[in-house]
Amino acid sequence: MKTLLKNARLLTMNEGEEIYFGDLVVEGSKISYIGENAPKGDYDKVIECEGNVLMPAFKDAHTHSAMSFSRSLSDDLALHDWLFDKIFPLEAKILPEDQYYLSKVSILEYLTSGVSTCFDMYYNPEEMARASIDMGFRTVLLGTVTKFRESVAEMKKSYLSINGKNPLVSYKLGFHAEYTATEEILTELSKLSHELKCPIYTHTSETPDEVNGCKERHGGLTPSEYFEKLGLLDFGGGGFHCVAFSDRDIEIYKKHGCSVVTNPGSNSKLASGIAPLTKFIDAGLNLAIGTDGAGSNNALDMFYEMRLSCVLQKLLTGKPEAFDAMLALKAATVGGSIALQLENVSTLSVGQEADIVMINLNRPNMQPLNNITKNIVYSGGKDDVKMTMVAGKILYMNGEFFVGEDVKEIYRKAQEITDRLKTA
Repeated sequence: MKTLLKNARLLTMNEGEEIYFGDLVVEGSKISYIGENAPKGDYDKVIECEGNVLMPAFKDAHTHSAMSFSRSLSDDLALHDWLFDKIFPLEAKILPEDQYYLSKVSILEYLTSGVSTCFDMYYNPEEMARASIDMGFRTVLLGTVTKFRESVAEMKKSYLSINGKNPLVSYKLGFHAEYTATEEILTELSKLSHELKCPIYTHTSETPDEVNGCKERHGGLTPSEYFEKLGLLDFGGGGFHCVAFSDRDIEIYKKHGCSVVTNPGSNSKLASGIAPLTKFIDAGLNLAIGTDGAGSNNALDMFYEMRLSCVLQKLLTGKPEAFDAMLALKAATVGGSIALQLENVSTLSVGQEADIVMINLNRPNMQPLNNITKNIVYSGGKDDVKMTMVAGKILYMNGEFFVGEDVKEIYRKAQEITDRLKTA
């Protein structure tokens, strides 16, 4: 399949490259040409972009796709109460096959938000892998061992069975958090990481209380210090949230090449705090952006997350110039690719996978055109997504899904599962 996307504003996200008018050609799953005038020839499909923006699709670098069941079901609570009183009891009732259908709802929402890829942290990862492959979506799956569920042995099995199965899915090692694990589990996980030479990811330092609890349990060590002591960071990886990060935590992440994934929507809604993103950037850490799950956010909306990333830093620092819009765009695209170790989907460049979003500029919130990148972050929204392409295939365009499934049936099945969970 050879597709020409012509007359577009190209926002490649290559360092130092400005937006310019041109064409882009997709052959199979990859970009084969990008420039001012595409080669003449026969194309299977020609899409007139009408001056709209083509840019790398967003990477939702932290989410829990199957948690679509919890949307608007557990609101207005602090993190601990939300997690232990509402979420964990409902999750205990979920069957593996439930996750297949619940994840499909989230995949649809990702597509409407211009997201081609998610970093999905949940149990029974084979179910999200199956949903992703069936719908043509790209997912990096993450283990989530706790002292309640899953095991390091099960993660090794998933690692070996999922990786290499399909180019759309891969698997990394992870654990839920310090406070839901034991030292024995984390020591075993560290050994597996060294055996496989694989990075590890986790929720970390989401609230000051979490950090203080870790210090009490482990001789004054913060979570990052504790993880480093156990060798959990020796192959890199990253942390989700990182709200209550100290300067020493930042040094540790820099030393081990770990990424920070910020989740400002969830952190704001749970009153967890504001992560010091400008400090991360100044220290040279890779920054990515995630939505977190539908239970704590409640929308899987990367535009909302980008905007919050910017404006909350301005409030935190008292400096309106803090955290420019382009930093948010970079974190949502290139930064996410680095965090997920998927550098082949980071920019619009020849040879990269064709994971592309088209942003509609012919909307009142985008007009007049003064600064397009700032418009996308400060004025843009999900309704401005005109097209989302994954691996060269258009999965969403002009409000329609092309995922080979009846969308209404996906909604019906998810509602049936949710109703059962609430009443079981």
